[in-house]
Amino acid sequence: MVQVSNAEAIHQITSQREKFPKPWEMYTMLAMFGDNVVTTEGSVWKTHRKATAATFNEKNSALVFRETIVQTNGMINSWVGCQYSGNVDNKGNKIDKRNEPLTTVSADITRLTINIIGYVGFGLRLLWPGQSLPSGTDATAAKYASLDAPEGYSLCFVDTLVQLLDKILFLLLFPRWLLRMVPLKKARVAVAAHENYVRYLDEMLDEKIEALKAGNTESTEKEEKEGMDFMGALAQCSFGKFSGASSSTGQEGEKQHGRPERQAHGITNAPALSRDEILGNAFVLFLAGHETSANTIHFTLIHLATNPAAQRLLQRDIDKLVGDTDCSSWDYESLVGPMMTSAIAACINETLRVIPPTPAIPKQVSPQSDQTLSIEGRECVLPKGIFILVNAIKAHEDPRHWPYQESKLRPGHDDLRDYRPERWFETQPDPCHQESNGSDTVSRPRSETPEPSAYDSDDGIDDSIQGSHQGDTSFFRPRRGAFLPFSDGPRRCLGRRVAQVQLMTVLLVLFQRYSIELAVDEWATEAQVNGMDRTARTDVYKMAQAASRKTMGRAVSVITLGLHGKTVPMRLVARGKESFVDWIE
Repeated sequence: MVQVSNAEAIHQITSQREKFPKPWEMYTMLAMFGDNVVTTEGSVWKTHRKATAATFNEKNSALVFRETIVQTNGMINSWVGCQYSGNVDNKGNKIDKRNEPLTTVSADITRLTINIIGYVGFGLRLLWPGQSLPSGTDATAAKYASLDAPEGYSLCFVDTLVQLLDKILFLLLFPRWLLRMVPLKKARVAVAAHENYVRYLDEMLDEKIEALKAGNTESTEKEEKEGMDFMGALAQCSFGKFSGASSSTGQEGEKQHGRPERQAHGITNAPALSRDEILGNAFVLFLAGHETSANTIHFTLIHLATNPAAQRLLQRDIDKLVGDTDCSSWDYESLVGPMMTSAIAACINETLRVIPPTPAIPKQVSPQSDQTLSIEGRECVLPKGIFILVNAIKAHEDPRHWPYQESKLRPGHDDLRDYRPERWFETQPDPCHQESNGSDTVSRPRSETPEPSAYDSDDGIDDSIQGSHQGDTSFFRPRRGAFLPFSDGPRRCLGRRVAQVQLMTVLLVLFQRYSIELAVDEWATEAQVNGMDRTARTDVYKMAQAASRKTMGRAVSVITLGLHGKTVPMRLVARGKESFVDWIE
């Protein structure tokens, strides 16, 4: 096995899919519902890639922006309700009950991302507890949105998705017949979640196919007006009129590309997939979309609570972007560019740099022949068939490619292991520029101009994965191979643009009106905090910061890197009512 963390080598490996293919055998367990874009290689993978990439376009990114606003407000309302004491002040404002920190942040962020994926993947508007469906909602939509299990099911649709994610390792590693025999509650719940999921998805796909076969354009028109539907778009390719093919090995129909409903989704040239392939791709969209987004949001909130200066930087940029305007008036097209070069993107990117969703990316040398890498002017020959592990963590900490200062947490060392979003604005024109910082000399790599990629035309997705956009020179762009939150090359994440939009929008909505503080209940009561001066408050918050960093250091990788049951207690605080983060470092 060869471990690689050199950016130059990583870029060569990830950009040459034929020479350095993905070891697809490692991913076969993810084909539990059907082959998909993750589990296939070669020409079959190209078909899956083309079919699934077609729905990830700017039109649908705008729809995700809108839905994320709705769902983030739903999460905030659930948090405010938890902290509401039932009392109001003399102006009628709710008085927060500060004696209990938020205890369900991880679960709530899971629900947030599931609700958004329900919209992205299936065209559904899913609810938060206490919410109700609007009048006139059709029975089919109500079945999936309801928080009560429909007749014949043991779990509602949202709880099915939650439990499927929670028990995913059971389901990936053990056959269902064995789980049915194991006398453990987790095993029983895993089986129930799997059975409910299969039935829900089968019925959902049947409903979409029947509507298409009947020539029912009502659902298409509704979707075009209201939302995105990944599964529906794939079903239109395969089962709509004139689809012309029933699997990824079939031939595309000659007449399908001119259909108005296909053009509405930007899927004019998408090939058809089989039923199992549609279900398989829906599953990996759900799994990958949730894991990356939920963990990144959770980690970012913890980092911002632990690093108040970064939170204030974020809020200053949010104030410049949207001020106190109502989120219902926000326009995607006018906000997305500025967000991509703001502290919002910097905070998200820094989380993805410090805690990459996939710490190690497996590759292999083609079994047909040895391959040569050019690294810093030297040639390195890798034997055919050898396994390669791309080390994203080390690549993200390489001082040759990242701005850095001396660490405040580890004196005498650089701060590349620390969370510091400000580094995304520290660009220099000369890669060898040296800047004096007291007695410490720090290196400033230049911000790299994006280079054309031979694989960019594969899917037509914007390639600005570093969070910047064309024409901006103030936002740091790492060189290719140095930053891998969504992998890189032809097999990079299909939904990265949608993920970026979702992650940035959550921060935009949340921190426009609120701040996040670490809960200090382990060291001081609310009454004690209220009686403290700034020196005492600093001391108690430093203890909470140390505990937070210790917990974050224990993150482990299951599907992606996450806390997996560990918690960092936090509080949601209205801006202007903070006890710590409005002034502390």
